[in-house]
Amino acid sequence: MQFHPQASAAIFHLNYVFLADHTTIGETAVIIEDHLRNTGKIPVVLVHRNGKVTGEVPIATLVRERNSAKLASYVEPIKTLVYNFSAYDIAAIFAAEPHKKIAVTDSDGSVLGVVYSDDVIDLLGESPAATLYSFAGVEATERPFDSAWKKIRHRYRWLIINLITVFLAGGVVALFEDTLEQIVLLAVYLPIVAGMGSNAATQTLAVMVRGIAIGEITLRNSRAALVREIVAALINGVITGFIVFLVAVILNQNPLFGLVAGISVVASLVVAGFFGTIFPLLLRHMGKDPATSAGILITTTTDILGFFVLLGLATLLLL
Repeated sequence: MQFHPQASAAIFHLNYVFLADHTTIGETAVIIEDHLRNTGKIPVVLVHRNGKVTGEVPIATLVRERNSAKLASYVEPIKTLVYNFSAYDIAAIFAAEPHKKIAVTDSDGSVLGVVYSDDVIDLLGESPAATLYSFAGVEATERPFDSAWKKIRHRYRWLIINLITVFLAGGVVALFEDTLEQIVLLAVYLPIVAGMGSNAATQTLAVMVRGIAIGEITLRNSRAALVREIVAALINGVITGFIVFLVAVILNQNPLFGLVAGISVVASLVVAGFFGTIFPLLLRHMGKDPATSAGILITTTTDILGFFVLLGLATLLLL
């Protein structure tokens, strides 16, 4: 119930029988007949050993095999998950098991109910594959063997938008043209700062979009998540920034230059953590698709501010 606010008991099916693996097929048939008489439904046959699920036996098998045979000989595996799994794990399990049933168990292994993965995927509203398309700015209907023209029609708008944002980042670099002319080596560190920021932003964005998709986070309850993302980004920034500092000092024999490069990486990751959290939540709050729209905004912001910190610090401390 916790992984999506719109979830209800409607997706939690109790139409099953839970039988020991030493039960015979003949005995099972009597139990199924009794269940059918009481509920009007043919149940899923779940099998256990000492109270813990071992799998299921398909109805077709029960019809085909002799009555004296025991269920243990015909058990087929069924995916199980404990009721208090984290929301992320639950979403991943159901996405990986399309068109299948999953038995939800208590902490002691006893069955609480059966959930069909398609019901959950419908509830989430979007599969991971569709989200991946959205991140890349590609239509979910596009396929590998589509015509070149169809691929062009699906992609050119996003490429134009991305081109505009790249020009914005380039404009920041142009503001510090004099600094770059005097310290040409800074050009080597521009893609490093941009790459680190973009990667960190993508990580945060992926977590936020998944949280939004399963109803775990909204703009209203996001403060704790925002703080934790910033703290994590700061610590990761210090770790990777220190590595950049060491490399810059070794290669360039200039500790001050290394300090500028290291601080710039730290700033880029913190910016990525902040805007990677805020932008998708704001877009969702405004009714927009955060997976499709947030990526370009976050990448542009991290590039612009990362370049600004690197070139601004270089201008203040190295010239």
